[in-house]
Amino acid sequence: MAPFLAYEDKRPDSARQSLVPLVLVHGHPFDHTMWAPQLRTFSADRRVVTPDLRGYGASPAAPTLTDFAGFARDIEALLDELGVESFVLAGLSMGGQIAMDCYRQFPGRVRGLVLADTFPAAETPEGVRTRDAMADRLLREGLRGYADEVLERMVAPHAPAEVKAHVHHMMTATSPEGAAAALRARARRPDYTALLTQVRVPALVVVGADDTYTPVSDARAMHAALPDAALHIIEGAAHMPNLERPAEFDQALGEFLDRVDARRPSPAPPRL
Repeated sequence: MAPFLAYEDKRPDSARQSLVPLVLVHGHPFDHTMWAPQLRTFSADRRVVTPDLRGYGASPAAPTLTDFAGFARDIEALLDELGVESFVLAGLSMGGQIAMDCYRQFPGRVRGLVLADTFPAAETPEGVRTRDAMADRLLREGLRGYADEVLERMVAPHAPAEVKAHVHHMMTATSPEGAAAALRARARRPDYTALLTQVRVPALVVVGADDTYTPVSDARAMHAALPDAALHIIEGAAHMPNLERPAEFDQALGEFLDRVDARRPSPAPPRL
């Protein structure tokens, strides 16, 4: 049985039943609070669920070995427990790759797919070595040194001080064991490139114009592969545009949600 995940589950007092719930999957090495602006914005008129992935935030510690399929099953089990049958699924960076695995495993429940600052390809051999080495480092040293080094790649150097502080706090508060397990899982993730061509629901691809981890070229390639997708490039943002430029991110996401709300669910596709 999947471990019980910590989460926030917000809904308005008088939710319109026609509005599709929104599930937000955080990246590495963060927790569900990276979605704080979106939780405030969208829970005004729809249900919003933001889990802590296993090994992150207040969720149980990850095992030494895990995989992205396990992260996806955790999310499915949580949504079963909460009675959320169908939803728009959004993920950023590693969270976007886990969202792709969710679509691979239970596509019939996903009404719309949002992929932010992520990419679908499997890891290269050099990337496997790099992620394994970083996992070893985090276990030895913790995350503070890493957080100091990458902060101004996660968010642009000109990001507001409070955004930088929030991102740095999330990174340094993350369990080294959980982060290391996820890095090893990420190093061995499957290739989701072919999966994107089979997505049968509307999709939104978002990327920060200054993202060096997952550059605009990756977002354009995903947009081209998805059968029914919109692309939104957010100027002045790096890897976390939902925190760096929340108003623009929320506008793009809100327009996408309006489109999904207006669309009748299509017949469930086969499991991929």
